[in-house]
Amino acid sequence: MRYLGLDLGTKTLGISISDTTKTIATALKTIRFDEYDYSSILPELKSIIDEYQISKIVLGMPKNMNNTVGYRCEETIKFKELLISTFNIEVVLQDERLSTVEATNYMLEADVSRKKRKKKIDSLAANIILQTYLDKEKGGKL
Repeated sequence: MRYLGLDLGTKTLGISISDTTKTIATALKTIRFDEYDYSSILPELKSIIDEYQISKIVLGMPKNMNNTVGYRCEETIKFKELLISTFNIEVVLQDERLSTVEATNYMLEADVSRKKRKKKIDSLAANIILQTYLDKEKGGKL
């Protein structure tokens, strides 16, 4: 059993996956979809959930820097409810503030081209979200 990390955007879903010991997160892929058409990505998510025997989904919660909840958070909560009702799986929200900035900084340090950064940014952000959750869970800080 593994965990799945998700970074939801308006047109992309970054996906990462844990190892079976739930210690290390690895970027898996990015799914592109029409703006806010979340139902179109459900078949591909089902395939990933079944293939990797996912037991929990960790979904990034895009709070504002002042810890308030805005429109993107409301969309994320709707998506969480859609995931639960579709897959009957536990979905937890993980604060994702600055995860995309952190992912961009990693790629800049690694001298990744702008074109490649655009393709990888969402899955790497999902990876940071999931790894943060895994580290907290292992440290007992949840």
